[in-house]
Amino acid sequence: MPTPPRSSRSTAGPQRRPQSPVPRRAPRRPAPPARKPRWALRAVTTLSVVVLASAGIGHAVMTSLDADIARVDPFKDMKNRPQAGHGMNLLLVGTDGREKIGQEERRTYRLGGAPCHCTDTIMIVHISENRDRASVVSLPRDSYAVTPAHVDRTSGKRHDGHPLKLNAAYAEGGPQLTVRTVENMTKVKIDHYLEVDFTSFMKTVDVVGGVQICTAEPLQDSYTGLNLPAGRHTLRGGQALQFVRARHVDGASDLGRMKRQQRFMAALVDRLTSSGILLNPMKFRDVTRAVLGSVRADKGFGTDEMLDLGRAMRNFSPSSSEFTTVPVGQMGYVVKGVGSTLKWDPVKAERLFHALRKDQPLSVHRPRGAARVVPVAPQQIRVQVENGTRTPGLGRRVDAALAATGFRTTRAPMNAATRDVKRTVVAYDPRWDRSAKSLATALPGSELRAVTGLGSTLKVIAGQDFDRVRKVRAEDPGQGEFGVVRGDEVACG
Repeated sequence: MPTPPRSSRSTAGPQRRPQSPVPRRAPRRPAPPARKPRWALRAVTTLSVVVLASAGIGHAVMTSLDADIARVDPFKDMKNRPQAGHGMNLLLVGTDGREKIGQEERRTYRLGGAPCHCTDTIMIVHISENRDRASVVSLPRDSYAVTPAHVDRTSGKRHDGHPLKLNAAYAEGGPQLTVRTVENMTKVKIDHYLEVDFTSFMKTVDVVGGVQICTAEPLQDSYTGLNLPAGRHTLRGGQALQFVRARHVDGASDLGRMKRQQRFMAALVDRLTSSGILLNPMKFRDVTRAVLGSVRADKGFGTDEMLDLGRAMRNFSPSSSEFTTVPVGQMGYVVKGVGSTLKWDPVKAERLFHALRKDQPLSVHRPRGAARVVPVAPQQIRVQVENGTRTPGLGRRVDAALAATGFRTTRAPMNAATRDVKRTVVAYDPRWDRSAKSLATALPGSELRAVTGLGSTLKVIAGQDFDRVRKVRAEDPGQGEFGVVRGDEVACG
């Protein structure tokens, strides 16, 4: 499919192309594609709009949804902007909208306090020129920044450039100052601006039937009320909100929260694109209405842009998305009158934004067949192998292959009581279910079988279907210079 041309619309407003009849074709199911409090909970809703457009439901539906989007002009009278690069750059900005949430839900999910008239979500989403990759870069809200000269939108006074936290640029100069500040800091030209609050977040999660999250460790946060044991969970709207808002789970604070939010983004997009929602016009309408209820966008990002982008992204896969945070060089950088800020690493940050400008991937290339990410490292899993067939030596072969992948096998395989097992079985004590799922991931097609009282040693009964042992590894915080993770590395499974 040819790449849609880069938009040449002026900042004065959208220039609609003449509408022509859209040829009807049977919608095809896309290949399973990619997958902050707070930055991600606004970002995921806006990213969902882009993904939903990929269903190709039709111009008429998208046009009706276009009318629900409030418009802003963040590029008005902007001069001396960075040179345009390749691909499309969207600035996702999240503002607080807790005042729109009912009192009961605010109490239940601990959303007390006054809303902040600033941004606590700022992200750059880069869509590659050939539309086969999305790179999501989070800009921490406490980043040290220097604004360009501007007019304060509240007082009307003109200010020279001065230091502040990045999230305060919105309070002083709204979308325009936010875009100008980000462009000055990154030298990345912003093509489109999308702004959302989190009031529609819970509705969006609920309307898709919940989002599945896996965690290797228990997650507790007394501030948001989050209390998740280790394992796999399907989060509905309120609990999902707690998950993406939690910042007191560990000592990593905002940076740790961003990593959890990236996983939620990947999981939500996976849910949207793999569950058939995109092929159900009624569900599609319900989801998009929930998403678009609190979105504001620049005048040039409309129906045609969403459809062009959506059609080009039909072949997206989880490995096509990558997530990272701008490298931080100094924590607690104190600025008089501003407070404690995060100062970016100038060298690494420039390399990161150079890659965006040049439309280059941020993650290290991993060949097909690279290790799958599992919640428990194979080195922590004890395994007894049994041969459930009459094939001589199969038990030894399976034992050796698991040991080579890192599992702690007994190195003493045995014959099973039953020798006509067709499908390989992973037997496990329910208390070690996460270890069992990790082991089953290494044995494609295997069956999980809970056996109460089996203990900490898992049992593999090799069946006639045994083909190979897949490489697995424990989840890690990211790879490469920028700590990038891909959508397929942070999703359950």
